[in-house]
Amino acid sequence: MTKADDRLIVALDVPNALEGLKLAEQIGDAVSFYKIGLGMLTGGGLALANELKDEHGKKIFLDMKLFDIGATVENAVRGLAQFNLDFLTVHGDPYVVKAAKEGAAGKDMKILAVTILTSLDRADLDGALIKAGDIRDLVQERAGNAFAAGADGVIASPQEAALIRALPEAEGKLIVTPGVRPTGADLGDQKRVATPANAVADGADHIVVGRPIWRATNPRAAAEAIVQELSSVQALRPNH
Repeated sequence: MTKADDRLIVALDVPNALEGLKLAEQIGDAVSFYKIGLGMLTGGGLALANELKDEHGKKIFLDMKLFDIGATVENAVRGLAQFNLDFLTVHGDPYVVKAAKEGAAGKDMKILAVTILTSLDRADLDGALIKAGDIRDLVQERAGNAFAAGADGVIASPQEAALIRALPEAEGKLIVTPGVRPTGADLGDQKRVATPANAVADGADHIVVGRPIWRATNPRAAAEAIVQELSSVQALRPNH
């Protein structure tokens, strides 16, 4: 049996808590860390987060990508922090990060800042009136600003992980990378991707994988294969 490796976070991007719990039970002890996102919020996502945390001993990444005025973000984070979850995402704007850190004060929940979503490319940014420039440069700049504002880590594409890890401000900070696809997997709606081994080698502390696991005929076996890849020679981290 492959030992669970908490560098792998499995995204429970299924419609409701019942399906999420069923998937977690199928995977069993092969995975120790799960992500619950906005898509499951109305399907019992918070209840599932608490059940997996309290009754199954799993780590939980609550992917809410909060974005609002500072006071509202602070209050929302304070409410979520009472559940003693592990990671929470907010948008990477410095005032949002600062407010979230205030809300999480006294708790162990890590605040992760979203830089630029991994499903976006330069054309998408142009449509959103985001300033001109190479995406990698913008991600690095947003990451540095988020760290300066107190973020415990950032969410970024594997293709930017090495750039972020090279920042002096990234010392001791977390880099969590969605957009990870095992070799041969369908890319889906992701545009900036890498394999698990490459993502870790480039500086990611955790990778997030969803569809290649929950769409697999055997989700447990799919998760175990990724864990094996994370321990391969190709995953050695030259920057640590």
